[in-house]
Amino acid sequence: MKILTFDTTLRDGSQGEGVSFSVDDKLKITQKLDGLGIDYIEGGWPGSNPKDKEFFTRARELNLEHARLTAFGSTRLAKNRVHEDRNVLALIEVGTPTVSIFGKTWDLHVSRALGISLDENLKLISETVRHLKNHEKEVIYDAEHFFDGYTANPAYALQTLEAAKLSGADVLCLCDTNGGTLPRRVREIVTEVRRRFDGVIGIHTHNDSDVAVANTLEAVDAGATLVQGCLNGYGERCGNANLASIIANLELRMGHTTIGREKLKSLSSVSTFIAESANIPLPNDQPFVGRSAFSHKGGIHVSAVLKDPATYEHVAPEVVGNRRRILVSDLAGRANIVYQLKQHGLGDGLDAEARSELLERIKHMEHNGYDLEAAEGTFELLVRTALHPEVHLFDVDFYEVTVGADDRHPLYTNATVTLRVCDQLHSATATGHGPLNALHSCLRTCLAKQYPQIQDVLLTNYKVRLLDAHKGTAAKVRVLIEWTDHHDKWSTVGVSDNVVEASWNALLDAMRLELMRAAEKDSSLERSHKTAAT
Repeated sequence: MKILTFDTTLRDGSQGEGVSFSVDDKLKITQKLDGLGIDYIEGGWPGSNPKDKEFFTRARELNLEHARLTAFGSTRLAKNRVHEDRNVLALIEVGTPTVSIFGKTWDLHVSRALGISLDENLKLISETVRHLKNHEKEVIYDAEHFFDGYTANPAYALQTLEAAKLSGADVLCLCDTNGGTLPRRVREIVTEVRRRFDGVIGIHTHNDSDVAVANTLEAVDAGATLVQGCLNGYGERCGNANLASIIANLELRMGHTTIGREKLKSLSSVSTFIAESANIPLPNDQPFVGRSAFSHKGGIHVSAVLKDPATYEHVAPEVVGNRRRILVSDLAGRANIVYQLKQHGLGDGLDAEARSELLERIKHMEHNGYDLEAAEGTFELLVRTALHPEVHLFDVDFYEVTVGADDRHPLYTNATVTLRVCDQLHSATATGHGPLNALHSCLRTCLAKQYPQIQDVLLTNYKVRLLDAHKGTAAKVRVLIEWTDHHDKWSTVGVSDNVVEASWNALLDAMRLELMRAAEKDSSLERSHKTAAT
């Protein structure tokens, strides 16, 4: 069965704490969602703020291939006539083919929040829907607090749906606005609504009880044919239902069609794009699309997965545009090492004895606080070093960092580094914005003349974690640094009871790895290293 998808990331999702999209962000996300095959994209509330009004104005220039852009609003205010209500007029003027309006279905809200009679509320619903239909709009009616309203007063909750339906609403969307309804109850109520009303029934759930996705799937099983949610589950309080998980489950588990199997391959990349636009890291453990969704760590698991991925994967990661990751840690077995070697194109380089030695070294490092499952770059460097122990890219003769301030000078950081490169000493001194910046600058200066390609390596993220907090300021720290050279991305790790040393070691690993990759491609470069080493 075809299940319509309705994404409200740009409206309801933006109400989540820490989520803020610029107009440019919203336009780019709209194009991504359209390309993914989403049926409805709710862009915002044009009558509530200038940003959403600007978005809809600029969105007219978008050439959407599939999605119907949707404006959001409410039923008219009780004090206004419908044709004079500013919010209703904004929904018409914005020019979208579809509008989504919410109305009160819980008698508590009618009497307490609106302060009007139950009959007057029915007029707000019917008159607003009818007015929008008279202006040739497709109308999706969001029955706010429907499940709570139905539980409190089922007869009245159903009357609100009837008021919208008789006035021409194209979709009746049942909202679990407070997120407190459990799956069995959702199924019961949706079943009853489906029995009483024909046409499209929608479902809109919130995740306050951590069952928003389950509630949506139960609603579909009970007859709902439109699902609302946000990619990545953004939204107020605990968020909206995660539309990425809903789509994947409907397609792969329940046999329905949403965006289609081919476009399902873009699900992970679009989720990541939206997370980057929101400047909120996508949780590693996000089902289907997270970095850890298809990651394997335990040696027994890895051994089985290498024989048949179905042993520990419920779907193939490629189906949703993700990838399998085999992690290397103190829990790893030989199978983890073999897989990682193949992933880095180094599968035939180490014999069984060398692989066993590498595994023991990794376990020893992890025991001392290293985290190689998050630092694939450091792991790759270990392998390349084991493969080519005769290659010495450079050695550190000396490094020093000084930090200070006095009454006459603001805080300063100076660093000095001396490297031995091909039997020649190279020294540099730099002032930086902190120790890492100053050391990084010196290291680049020392290496750039011999290895100009090192200028392409850019630091993109820097994280520090305290490992044994009970030791206070004497605790070990783990520094994880993320890098890119415009083609690849990798992370390196350093551990020490001195944050500067930990940072320096992670920095050295990144430079050495990039140069070892370059040496592999340039045989003359590798020969010069071997000659210098002898």
